[in-house]
Order: sequence, then structure tokens, then C-alpha cells
Amino acid sequence: MRICLLAGSGELPKVFLKKAREKEVEVFVAGVRGITDLPADEYFPLGKVGKLLKSLERRGIKSIIMLGKFEHSLIFSHFLTLDDIALRVFQKARDKKPHTLIKTLVQELETLGFEFPDPRPFLEELLAPTGMISHFEPSKEAIEDAFWGFPIAKEIASLDIGQTIVVKNKAVVSVEAMEGTQRTIERAGELAGKGCRVIKTARKNQDFRIDVPTVGPKTLETIKKIRGDALFVEAGKVYLLDKEKMQRLAEKYHIAIYGL
Repeated sequence: MRICLLAGSGELPKVFLKKAREKEVEVFVAGVRGITDLPADEYFPLGKVGKLLKSLERRGIKSIIMLGKFEHSLIFSHFLTLDDIALRVFQKARDKKPHTLIKTLVQELETLGFEFPDPRPFLEELLAPTGMISHFEPSKEAIEDAFWGFPIAKEIASLDIGQTIVVKNKAVVSVEAMEGTQRTIERAGELAGKGCRVIKTARKNQDFRIDVPTVGPKTLETIKKIRGDALFVEAGKVYLLDKEKMQRLAEKYHIAIYGL
């Protein structure tokens, strides 16, 4: 089996590559210039889908897994550089939300004979468990904020606005949009100060081939920066990158991590 890993930024593509190679799966790493931050076998300009497909066809690869962060705002800043396939996807998409654009791209490439397998068999051990993940227990107030904010976070994620909200005292302080998780958390600190709680969820009908929510040590560093006290993640739906390091940081910073 040969797989193309179309890698965005962040740690998730690196973890997948390691797990796939442990299973003796041959992986061709396709990087996007200016985005991919792991060594790639070949790099492609953003928006040049045709070049990627020609490279895969030469190698006889039909399976593609997309992992990592591709900033939504980059699509608009690179609009004039889109090739015919990328422009067709942009025009076919019923709206320009990240999930819609990626899903439309997947559907378009499937019509050309490519397939997009579910990456979970390689990454299941990263999915958040239920209950306490850190050794530091959330406060009663933090738990109340979490259960109050969780359905709101699910709705916002399902509307494809963003997968993260920050709450405090049963009020929504900030909502993730194009700016990404870290900036959403930072903005919450600017608005509400100490004691914010971060909630990360998946969509109601999450397609695990597309834009799966992920948190890691950088998330905790940002929560510490704003003096937040808890990170709540949806159990079985959110990937935890380097869980052991996250647990060490949670202990050090007195931040609770909890799977809802």
C-alpha cells in the first residue's frame, strides 16, 4: 500500500508519518511551500493541485491523507494563483467555509480516481479519553463553565465557524474563526483576563478525513499565557499531541485537562 501524505503545518503529520512507517506503509510526503514544516519528498505551490496529481499519477499513488493545519485565510490571499482544478473546486463549493472547501476538493479528486482513507487506524491512540487527562482537577466553576459551553461549542463547530470557544463565568469570551486556536485563546485573555476556560470540539458529524480538531503543548502554553485554568476537549473526537508533555505542562501550570 502506498499513501500520499498531504502535509500541513503542525505535529499531526509527523505523528502520522511515524505511525505509518511503523506499520511498514510506504508514504510519499507532499509538502506545500510556505506551510509544510516537516521534510517532504516533493513540494508544491499552494493552489497548484494539478501538479500534485501529475506527480502522484507518475508514482502510481491513488490514496491521499490530508493532515495538519492549512490556514483558511491563505486561500483568499492566494486566490489569483489557483490552477484550473483548484479554481473549479472554489467555484463548485456552496460556500467558502474551510470544511466545505476541503470536502469539495475531496469529492472532485474522487471523481478523478483518487481515494481518501480514514487516518484513524494510525492515530486512534491520540484521541482524547473521557474524564481527567491531567492530574490537576478542574474546579467546580470550571466544570460548570464546560458543561454550559460544550453545546455552544458543538453548534459553532457544526456551523463550520471554528472548533474552539473560550468561556468564563458562563459567558462566551471568544470564538475561533479564520485566526486559529492560539489567537482565539490570546484574544480571550485580552478581553476577560485570568480564569478563562478553553473548549475544543468536533463537528456533530465529523468526517475524520477532514480538518480533525487537535490540541497539544502549544495550546497549553497559550492558556498559561492568558492565565487560563482549564482545557476541555471532546472525548474520542479530538487528537492530543504529545499527551505526556501536555500532562507535565498541565501539572506545572496548574491547568486542568478534561475529556467531555
